[in-house]
Amino acid sequence: MRPAHLTAEPPVVLVAHGSRDPRAAAATRALARAVAAARPGVPVLPSWLDHTDPGPAAVLRDLAAAGHPGAVLVPLLLTAAYHRKVDVPAAVAAARAGGAAIEVRVTDVLGPADGVVDARLLAGLRRRLAEAAPGGFDAVVLAAAGTRDPRARGSVGRVAAALGAELGVPCRVSYASAAPPGAGVAVSRLRAAGARRVAVAAYFLAPGLFHDAVRSTAWRAGAVAVADPLTDLPELADLVLRRVDAVPVGSPV
Repeated sequence: MRPAHLTAEPPVVLVAHGSRDPRAAAATRALARAVAAARPGVPVLPSWLDHTDPGPAAVLRDLAAAGHPGAVLVPLLLTAAYHRKVDVPAAVAAARAGGAAIEVRVTDVLGPADGVVDARLLAGLRRRLAEAAPGGFDAVVLAAAGTRDPRARGSVGRVAAALGAELGVPCRVSYASAAPPGAGVAVSRLRAAGARRVAVAAYFLAPGLFHDAVRSTAWRAGAVAVADPLTDLPELADLVLRRVDAVPVGSPV
């Protein structure tokens, strides 16, 4: 018989990158609350790979100590780059090395999985753009954090292509670090090509220094609006749960 304090569904552990900016941790906690509200009775616990405690290994050890036989770990990442490939499996290994006898299933990241851009992700980006630019726009820059991984950059490009197709306007990618072009350059290029109202969609889960930099450079280049990060939108909470429901039992880390 299952102990009274355990739920029928395994706990969900959200794993964010982490930031020195306290706004980022606050956004992750808000998303955890939104996911928990959408799936009543299932524990939803935030964790961070860096800068903020607890880390995912500590959360998994606590869950194992409380008697949970399994957990589903959701990487709060928009590309399957280094953190998904290295840091997340290392956190699971650290939990097991610390004596955590718990089955851990790890979902896909929130960005494109198997090349497919989830409609919920696009809906969240569209909502934030509508909030930021109620007067409309004729071109969009999708501003991402940036990565040196070409496959990860390719996944950002797929999101930009899908977003532009849904909106019916040109959509170009920019990066806050690691790869060109920057947001200001992307805005300027679209304006030079004839766009009069360029809006910037924030391909970020939380606010922080990167998003601040995007906002600043985009405004200076003549953008009419810069959207907020996705944070705890209901579309994002739904996407988290879609990833949880899609991960098969016994799936590899």
